Amino acid sequence: MKINKSLGLVRLAALLLLPLVNQAAMSSTAAEDSANKEKVAITQQLQTYERALNTADLDAVMRLYAKDAVFMPQHNLPAVGREAVKGAYIQVFKAIRLDIQFTIDEIILVSKDWAVARTRSNGKVKMIASEQPPAPEANQELFLLHRESDGKWRFARYIFSTTNPPKQQ
Repeated sequence: MKINKSLGLVRLAALLLLPLVNQAAMSSTAAEDSANKEKVAITQQLQTYERALNTADLDAVMRLYAKDAVFMPQHNLPAVGREAVKGAYIQVFKAIRLDIQFTIDEIILVSKDWAVARTRSNGKVKMIASEQPPAPEANQELFLLHRESDGKWRFARYIFSTTNPPKQQ
């Protein structure tokens, strides 16, 4: 009789705890769904950037940058602020044409409004002022993204460096 009473208490406790366990599981699933949704939105921004670079679309590039953006291209000083970033891309698009593809290696949600994306790009770059054929292009990139007040993820900081081997002298 004592065993049955103990078993009954265990069953009662399990029944009382079951809704809490279910709620915790649902909260975990909701958080994962939210994180996946944000990673999809960031992935879409990076894909838009790839298309904008390949078409030299300055307006499309600038829609991806945050209000306080910093662009840090290799072998150059940083372009700080939207006007400086825009000026840097004007120079880029005057000098080269890109045909690249991004590979997204990771997207890390740092907080509700901040994320980091690590990518690589590979393809070809054509110097506009040169008769030379397009050359191989390969970079590694790091994006710090900020979700702005309109809910869109934008590039707050962007830095890249080549992964091509140095040219032989």
